[in-house]
Order: sequence, then structure tokens, then C-alpha cells
Amino acid sequence: MKYALIGCGRISCNHVVSAVNNNLEIAAFCDIERNNAEDKIRKFDLQDRHICIYTDYKEMLEREKPELVAVATESGKHAAIALDCLDYGCNLIIEKPIALSLDDADAIIRKGREKGLIICACHQNRFNKSIVEIRKAIERNRFGKLLYGTAHIRWARDHEYYDRASWRGTWEQDGGALMNQCIHNIDLLRWMMGDEIDTVFGMTDRLIHPYIETEDLGIAIIKFRNGSYGIVEGTTDVYPKNLEETLYIFGEKGTVKAGGQAVNIIEEWKFSDYFGDGERVKEECAENPPNVYGFGHSKLYRNVIAAISGREKLVCDAQAGKRALELVLAIYKSAYEERPIKLPLENCSTMDFKGRFV
Repeated sequence: MKYALIGCGRISCNHVVSAVNNNLEIAAFCDIERNNAEDKIRKFDLQDRHICIYTDYKEMLEREKPELVAVATESGKHAAIALDCLDYGCNLIIEKPIALSLDDADAIIRKGREKGLIICACHQNRFNKSIVEIRKAIERNRFGKLLYGTAHIRWARDHEYYDRASWRGTWEQDGGALMNQCIHNIDLLRWMMGDEIDTVFGMTDRLIHPYIETEDLGIAIIKFRNGSYGIVEGTTDVYPKNLEETLYIFGEKGTVKAGGQAVNIIEEWKFSDYFGDGERVKEECAENPPNVYGFGHSKLYRNVIAAISGREKLVCDAQAGKRALELVLAIYKSAYEERPIKLPLENCSTMDFKGRFV
């Protein structure tokens, strides 16, 4: 399958490794800074693959005609690039968030359906061994009635991080801690607790990052339509480095905690139907990734390739990407308007909150 990557920055290494691991025919890398693409070819010793380098993605699409494209640029450019790729008949993997406005997310979903193309929102933590096991327990109703779940993302981002890319921490191209650092766990919480949300009440603030436009702390309470609740706590204010990312699920018949760098280990596993599988699950699901990105990208790629060929159902489609985006935007809107927000949300964008912390 002919593959191309658009955007060769921080996260692109995971995409390159995943493309190699899944034996894709890597046709081209594209980045507005040519040296970023060249660096990836050197870093992964891909010189003998004769990968073409482009600085104009439209030229790349026209010349290479890839079947699968990964979009890994700054968040604010995801939608425009994705729509162009769909026009060229490309299946897509779009890094999180799928877009920065609900209108753009809807446009991507609509065009994908019209073209009959696969669109994957790149929430790779869904493929963590720990998360796969929790999802199985949800689907087998081992928790019984779901009571509530919590997502905690306690990370650190310093001045140097934001200085490395001018788009970070802006409403136009990024969003804040919830949209950038926390959206993976927000996606997991919504997915596990039934997806359908009734009400969101949130608070956000910018406590120690005066040089960005957006929040460095977000807290929210969520009421799901199935009667369960969710709590989100996300921050980039932790001193001196990333502390943890955890996901708790509480049901009438089960309690689970996933923790570690990127919800990649099981720390609690207790169910009324069988108490003997806790240690086995903890041992089998333990992963030790080198960074917060985890090991999920290669598995996500494998699922996308199988979905394109009709062998599997896509685990995280464009609609799932929109749901994660919608929840973050609902928290922003609630905090901005100082009131609970009912879902579904319409016509909302990060740009609606420009000037929030001036």
C-alpha cells in the first residue's frame, strides 16, 4: 500500500516506525521545512527506499497518488489538509485532534463518506494492552452498572517546549492542555463510559504559562446519558516533570485503574464475577514505553490497513475523533460562559475562545 506522511515534526517518528513495521510502501515525506523530512530518512536509515521529499503537500498528492496518508502537522492545519487528501482519494490517519472546530470535523466525516474512504483519528492509546483489556471488560458487562470514571493527566510543559514551535498554545493552531496533552485520555473516558453525554460543566485557567494564549489547567464534571458520571483533570503545571496519566472506571461490580506514563499499565483490577485474574491481567498488560506516546501507533496502523482492505472494523474512526473534540470544546465553552453545557454541541471552535486569558 502506497503511503505518504505530511508533517515531520515531534510525533512523526511514531508514524515512520509504524509505516515501516507494517511494510507500507513509503512513497514520500512532506514538510514545509525540508530538513525535517531529510532528518527522518537519516534517523531511520531509509536512504535505500528512495523516498521523495516535498515541501508542498498538494504537489506530493498530485505526483505520488498515495493510497494512505498520515497528517501530522500542527493541529490547526489538520482539517484543510485532510479535506484535500480526501479529494485526491486518499485514506487517512489524522493526528489528534481531528480538527479544531466541529464544522471542520463534520466536513471531514461527510467527505469521507461521499468518497468511500477510511478516516482514522489517531488516538493510539486505544491500542494499549491495558485499554484493550478494559474495553473487553466493558463489552462483557463485567462492571455491571457503570457509576463513574475519571481521567487524570498530570504533566509538565515548560517555556522551552512552547518556544520550539510558535503554534503551540495558540487558539488558532493548537488549543491548550486539554486539547493537546489531554485529549487522548478524554477520548478513552468518553469511549468507556458509553460515549453519549448529557451535560458538561468545566473550569479552565492559565496559572503559570503567561506566554501562551490557552489554558494550562482544565477540570470538568460530565454527566453521561446512561446515568454515569465522568471527571476530567488535566494540566501541564506539574513540577518538575510528567507525573502520571491515569484512567479509573468504577462500576457496581468492578473497579479498574490504568496508570503509568500513558495509561499503559493496570494498577487495580477487581471484579465480583472472578477475583482470580487480577495478577494475570496486570502482568500481561504491563508496558514500559519510552515516552508518553506509548506503543499504540503501529497497532493503529495495522487496524487501518485491515479496515481499508475490509478485514477489520476501524477502531477509532472520524466520528470518534469528533466526539473527543466535542468534549474538549464543551469544557471550554462551559468555562467561558460559566454554566453547564448540554450536548450535542454545534458550531463551536477553539477560535471562539480567543482572548479568554488576556
